[in-house]
Amino acid sequence: MIAYVTVGADDIALAKQFYSAFLPALNYELSEGPEGLSYVLPVAPGQSPVLPDYYVKPTFDGRPASAGNGAMVAFEANTQQQVRDLHHAALAAGGVDEGAPGFRESYGPRFYVGYLRDPQGNKIALFSSNPDEPGRDD
Repeated sequence: MIAYVTVGADDIALAKQFYSAFLPALNYELSEGPEGLSYVLPVAPGQSPVLPDYYVKPTFDGRPASAGNGAMVAFEANTQQQVRDLHHAALAAGGVDEGAPGFRESYGPRFYVGYLRDPQGNKIALFSSNPDEPGRDD
């Protein structure tokens, strides 16, 4: 199981604007400190942590942050409409479109996804595969 994902950012304020445009809608809570941004899912008392956490940090070596070639982080939304809404919000908050929300022929008939890049260039996917919604072939 993946425990956490960390991406580097040179401009933490811009990263905060971008990620705060959609992660709170997916129930992530933000804590912020000198080490950067920490987005975590809430844990009820007596329960195990819900994973993964998502961290946005300055680089440890002080060199400019860079996006991983071929790396992508996907966040699951509840509905196709939420994918569209969050994709739009993330673009308005400084993201770059990498593929409008919709179905893709190369994925299953219920996999509805939109792609974008954060201000640092990290690739993000927002998807829903809700079985209660129409699929690509419905």
